[in-house]
Amino acid sequence: MELERLINSPAVLLVTAFLLDLAIGDPRWLPHPVVLIGKLITRGEKFFWSGRPLQDLIVGTLLALTVVALSIAGTWGLLQLFSLLPHPLSFFAAALLASTTLATRGLLEAVGHVEEPLRAGKLIEARRALSQIVGRETHSLSEDKVLRASLESLAENTSDGIVAPLFYLLLGGIPAAMAYKAVNTLDSMIGYQTDRYLYFGRFAARLDDAMNFIPARLTAILMVAGTYITRLNGRQALKALLRDHANHLSPNAGYPEAALAGALGIRLGGPGIYFGREISKPFIGEEKAQAHIGMLKEAKHLCLITATLSLIIFLFLQRAIFGRF
Repeated sequence: MELERLINSPAVLLVTAFLLDLAIGDPRWLPHPVVLIGKLITRGEKFFWSGRPLQDLIVGTLLALTVVALSIAGTWGLLQLFSLLPHPLSFFAAALLASTTLATRGLLEAVGHVEEPLRAGKLIEARRALSQIVGRETHSLSEDKVLRASLESLAENTSDGIVAPLFYLLLGGIPAAMAYKAVNTLDSMIGYQTDRYLYFGRFAARLDDAMNFIPARLTAILMVAGTYITRLNGRQALKALLRDHANHLSPNAGYPEAALAGALGIRLGGPGIYFGREISKPFIGEEKAQAHIGMLKEAKHLCLITATLSLIIFLFLQRAIFGRF
């Protein structure tokens, strides 16, 4: 009975999912829900997009709601199928599904794929790797800008890819976490302020802003706390967070980016080219140190510490809110 209760514990599921993600990430042999969600969005866009503002606003909203609803329903259906399996196997299948909503290993590896060619002086290869994790054009970026863009992506995705999914796993279990991943994928595909997506992706972008409101701010606070473990500059991180969190086009991304910029003592943000247009973005942080390649390793350590701190806090919240681990 004790073993069964332990296996049914939401806290055990949370920890197991986190560890599975760290251990295996997103293996190619495992069909990934985000890939399926992305294909659904692509097909929906091809079918519904019209180029007429009001119509695109309506059908874009309907597409976003449909994708989220199907993600929840599909997850619930899988969990019902898993419940038919022998109990330990059922738990493992559920934990594996939960781990697909997290991206700790994937994020660290993606940044590592930029870091390695940068260290080897292979700028073109580094630009190509960077293009896989950012929305801006990378083909003309200098080594310094590739480095800073990688740090920005690491900061933002620590929230989007780790803390936020854990937050929704805590609040609503695997269906809620998968709903968040659907919203985040919608935003990354159609949530841009371009001529094509200004209306079609507006609802998806606003929904993503709303769902990231708490996780982004929590991520920034935990990053500041994590600086004292990684021996980065905590006082400077807090100062940059309080001063520069609004210096971003996103209402959320500026929080973790400001915390990281302050922790490292460098400046992030600034103009960038997106979809052929230069977008003027304010700067975040102060240039108190010379940016160098070693900062990517420091930032990855801070990312991992932030993820671990969030897991610990969510476990205690689980106890406080639901009265049990």
